[in-house]
Amino acid sequence: MRQTHKIPELIDPQALNTTNGQEAWRVMGIMAEFALATERLRGVRPAVSVFGSARMKAGHPYYEKTQRIARLLSDAGFSVISGGGPGLMEAANKGAYGGKSPAIGLNIMLPFERSGNEFQDVAVDFRYFFARKMMFVRFASAYVILPGGFGTLDELGEVLTLVQTGKSRRIPIILVGGDFWRGLMDWMRNTLVGEGMIGAEDMDLLQIIEEPEAIVEAIFRFYEGRGFAPTRAEREKMLNL
Repeated sequence: MRQTHKIPELIDPQALNTTNGQEAWRVMGIMAEFALATERLRGVRPAVSVFGSARMKAGHPYYEKTQRIARLLSDAGFSVISGGGPGLMEAANKGAYGGKSPAIGLNIMLPFERSGNEFQDVAVDFRYFFARKMMFVRFASAYVILPGGFGTLDELGEVLTLVQTGKSRRIPIILVGGDFWRGLMDWMRNTLVGEGMIGAEDMDLLQIIEEPEAIVEAIFRFYEGRGFAPTRAEREKMLNL
């Protein structure tokens, strides 16, 4: 008699009985998102990814500052990439939309949020968060992060991890809103560094800058003498994110 083996508990028995290929088609859909987004965005460099809360309305000081930062970046020759939604994402797109360089929205399909604000020269729609997050990093020469919630913190943690571990090239990571971010920075310094969870030098990956003009200047200063184009080694890193 042929010996049989029990299905390991880690395997979903229902998945083994699936005959309609739903999981395989989902993988194909993910691949299609990567391919489409890469094709749509491959000519946008240099670009800056701008993040912030979806809940801040027009007229809020953070909204006005985000719009000003994006306009300056756009006029300085940077494509501006945002999450494409409302709030500070809209402010980033709106500022860039009125400038000289493209306003790009990476729109995520959410049940509680309409997809895409109206201020987008280039719009790419995503169903999968991780495909969208990769595009924020892959095409950015800098990150500008304004106050926000879990999504903003997620993007901040993503780029810090990729740069710290050497999976991504070093880029400026600029926090805007010192009163908002200082508590987090103090916690990182006192707790993460203090308990050996990160190195003291890892704090150098972040900087707080308030003035929009100073943000643009800091980005240019970072690339002074080397240019915005990734080196061959950096391109290899980006292909292996």
